[in-house]
Amino acid sequence: MEGKKKIRIVFAGGGTGGHIYPGIAVADELKRLAADRGLALDVCWIGNSAGMDRDIVAKNLVSCGGSISEFYGIPSGKLRRYFSVQNFLDLFKIVAGFFKSLVLLARLRPDCLFSKGGFVSVPPCLSARILHIPFYTHECDFTPGLATRLNARGAAKILLSYAETASCFKGLPDGKCCVTGNPVRPVFYAGDGDAGAGAEAGRLFLGIGPGPHKPILLVLGGSLGAKQVNELVLENLDWLTERFIVVHQTGRAFAEEHPELMQGRDGYRPYPFIYAEMPSVIQAADIVLSRSGANSIWECAVCRKPMLLVPLSGSGTRGDQVDNARYFERAGAALVLAGADADAFHLREALESLLDADRRTKMSEAAGKICGDSRPARTIAQIILDGVYGGADGTTAGN
Repeated sequence: MEGKKKIRIVFAGGGTGGHIYPGIAVADELKRLAADRGLALDVCWIGNSAGMDRDIVAKNLVSCGGSISEFYGIPSGKLRRYFSVQNFLDLFKIVAGFFKSLVLLARLRPDCLFSKGGFVSVPPCLSARILHIPFYTHECDFTPGLATRLNARGAAKILLSYAETASCFKGLPDGKCCVTGNPVRPVFYAGDGDAGAGAEAGRLFLGIGPGPHKPILLVLGGSLGAKQVNELVLENLDWLTERFIVVHQTGRAFAEEHPELMQGRDGYRPYPFIYAEMPSVIQAADIVLSRSGANSIWECAVCRKPMLLVPLSGSGTRGDQVDNARYFERAGAALVLAGADADAFHLREALESLLDADRRTKMSEAAGKICGDSRPARTIAQIILDGVYGGADGTTAGN
C-alpha cells in the first residue's frame, strides 16, 4: 500500500438485512474500483449495536475476504407509526447514538460517509453534517422513508432506485438527485462467473433434474418468513403442487411450528432459510411469489423473473411495499395481491394466468427493462469515488 493515496469511507445503515446487503455490494465495488485506480481503501461500517447488523457485517470483514475493515455499533432507536412507550424510550437511544457517532466520525475523519438508510443511519448522517464530512444517501424504495427524508437535507447527493422518486424531493438544486437503481450482489447477475450463479446450479441444489418438469414457483418471505404468504401457501398447497414445483422459504418460525411439513412431499420443497444458494435458486425459478421489499424484488428483476407480489400493508407500515409492488405492476413485471385481494381465489387466478409461458416471457422482458444493463452497485461506487477523488489534481477531501 506504500505510495498509494489512502481513502477512508464510512458506511452507515442497518436494522434489517435490506439495509445491509446492498451496502456490502457497494463496498465490494468500491474495493474493485479503488484497486483499479491504485488507491488504498479503508471501509468501516456504523450499524445497530443490538441487532443483526454486527453478525452480517462480520461475515464481510477483510479478515473473512470481504471489503469492510471494522464494524462499530451504536445505540439505535426508531419512530413507530403507532402509539408505543418504546417510542419514548428510543429517543434516548437516538441521542446516545448521535453522540457516539459524533465521537467515532471525529476520530475516523473519513473522506465521506455513505448511508444505506434505515433508522440507524440518521445519527451518523447528522454527525457527518456537523463535522462537515460529505455524505451520500441511497433510497431503495419507490417512496422515501423518514430516514432518507431526514438524511437528504444535508446530503451531497441523494441516490435513487427509481426516477419517479425524485418528485418527493422538491426544491433541491439540479443534479442533487441521481437515479442509480438498487444495488444487489454481483452473484445475482446470470453469467457473472461467481460461485453458485446460474439456473443450472439452482436446479442442482433443489434436486430438480434437467428433463421436462412443472414450472418452479419460488415462495419468499424473508429470513423470518411472511405469515400471510405462508398461510396462502398452506391453504392452497394441494392445488399448487398439482401445477408447480413449490420451493418455499418458510422462515424459521414456520419451520418450528410445522415440523411435519418441513419433511417435504411430492412437488413441495420447504427450506427455513436459503442464503448462499439464493441467487441461483431465483435464477432457476419460473415464477416468484413474494412480499415486495425493495431489495428482494430488485434481485428477482435482475434475474428477469415474473413476480406475484403480496405487499405488506396496514396501519403498521408506511405503505412502501404497496408502492413498490404497484410500480412493478404498472411496468408489466408483476401481478399484485394487496388488501382484500390477497386471498386464495385471487392467488389461484393469478398463478393460473402465469402458467402461460408467453405471458411469463413478456413479464420477464418488462423486469429487464426496469433494471437495464447497468450495475447499480458499480454506479454508486463510481459516484462516491469520483466525489472524494475526482478533482483535477487527484486530491481527496480527507486523509
